[in-house]
Amino acid sequence: MNMDCICGAGCVKDSATILKQIKNKYPACVHCKNPHLKKFKPLKDQIEFKRLNENFGLCTCGKRHLDVVMAHILKIMIHEGIRDENSTLRNTCTPLITPAYPTKSPPYLMENSMVILTDKITKNCADKIINEIPEVKGILYGDIRQTVGLKDSDSEPNVYKLLAGCDMRCDVVFTPYGELCIYRNQAEIHVEFSKPVSPKVEILKPFLDKYKNPSILDCTCGPGTLGITCLKAGAKRVVFNDIWYPAIKMTLLNLQVNGYDTDSFDVNKGLIGSGENFQVYCQDIKKLEESLQEKFDICIIDTFPGVDTENFINSVKGFCKEVIVIS
Repeated sequence: MNMDCICGAGCVKDSATILKQIKNKYPACVHCKNPHLKKFKPLKDQIEFKRLNENFGLCTCGKRHLDVVMAHILKIMIHEGIRDENSTLRNTCTPLITPAYPTKSPPYLMENSMVILTDKITKNCADKIINEIPEVKGILYGDIRQTVGLKDSDSEPNVYKLLAGCDMRCDVVFTPYGELCIYRNQAEIHVEFSKPVSPKVEILKPFLDKYKNPSILDCTCGPGTLGITCLKAGAKRVVFNDIWYPAIKMTLLNLQVNGYDTDSFDVNKGLIGSGENFQVYCQDIKKLEESLQEKFDICIIDTFPGVDTENFINSVKGFCKEVIVIS
């Protein structure tokens, strides 16, 4: 499988490369300066807009404080009439750092290290931000409160709109079995924020500890985080499944990124990929028992917030010893 982004700019790197560099990626160097901007005070009362360009706040190490980058974004949004002149950093947009790694203080950013999400922007404004602010690699139009993806077979999908640049980004996920790097085309895959300990993995761990080399069905796998965690934990077999094809494409990519060789198949439904001890499906959960015709020790159900899981549970309980609902 080709491990690359469709933008062709080398956005995707293997996990070993990312993890080797990540701890030193965002801290300030000895020359970096903190701008001490106040997030709830109008930006115009803190900085002369004419000073805000790509060199403002730029250190010799090539990084700028997140707040300076956000200020630069807000300046353009104000000039384009997207935000009013009394706007603050707090209401600029949602910054999605990539690779996302939990830090104790605001990060200092280099080129192409952030995708932004906003529910108020124009294409012209998005183009200006991409062209003038080197740290921003992609701009999405959408509401952070609305989960991206497909909830179930009876729902319509929700996606964000990519207005400029590239929306491929990576989250570093911490597990007891090692760190993972999980990529998402963020216009099509739900947003999650990197934390020192993954709450979902914490829920999963006691069940994994009950078995020696369990078989796992990750039936709503999204970009593959929990299923790959199971492989890292020593599962003898993992079946990944999601009804949302963009999520499955990311699962295949993330398996490769995290060191699992993957064969892919040129089909949009059913079995679309496999490896030494895993398979990847894109199917309605109601069809899985007939397709798989095997038993599993553990089934993982990780749905969107507010989704009724009863139908999911009923679809898998006949061929899975235990069903874990991650909420």
